Amino acid sequence: MFTGIVEDIGRVIRTERVAAGALLQVESSLDPASMKPGDSVAVNGACLTVTRIVNGTLSFDVGPETLRATTLGRIGPGHRVHLERALRVGGRLGGHLVTGHVDGVGRLLRRRPVGNNLELEFEAPPEVVPYLVPKGSVAVDGVSLTVNSPSGGRFSVTLVPHTLERTLLGRLREGDRVNLEGDIIGKYVRHFVPGGGGITEDFLSEHGFL
Repeated sequence: MFTGIVEDIGRVIRTERVAAGALLQVESSLDPASMKPGDSVAVNGACLTVTRIVNGTLSFDVGPETLRATTLGRIGPGHRVHLERALRVGGRLGGHLVTGHVDGVGRLLRRRPVGNNLELEFEAPPEVVPYLVPKGSVAVDGVSLTVNSPSGGRFSVTLVPHTLERTLLGRLREGDRVNLEGDIIGKYVRHFVPGGGGITEDFLSEHGFL
């Protein structure tokens, strides 16, 4: 489990296709002593298992489903990625609960400066749309953000200066693809509502989710 608060910007130094999956190696400034093989690390929002740590370089095995369902199959040496170690029990939850199980890949439609902030509008795939609730949470490439004005498969987010400084989202260009994960609370609510639907902003507010 993660929080959507990026801890480090890593640099991909090697990608190699292995059978149906891939080997991914990322150079990181995270303290190597804080991790060990078998630990989970979110890479652009996708939960991966560390297989090896050598001189600050993290190695991961990426399975075929992860390559299919995320943008990780599109990255190569030189690409920079968001990194976050798994949340420790008792740790501070600065963003929202993020599982690292990417729901779909979205596309940046528009960038719009708003004062010192930057508004980004994305197109979301159908599997993500049900979890886009006004003022709810969404993870974009592993970054916890607040959903603004979801409508017709589109939604926007606002990046404040701190987010622009600490993440790569401000460097996205129109047409770029991003990993999206809907709010896990919304998923459970939708699952347990009879018929699997009927979630509205009023419903979430009435039941204490907003």
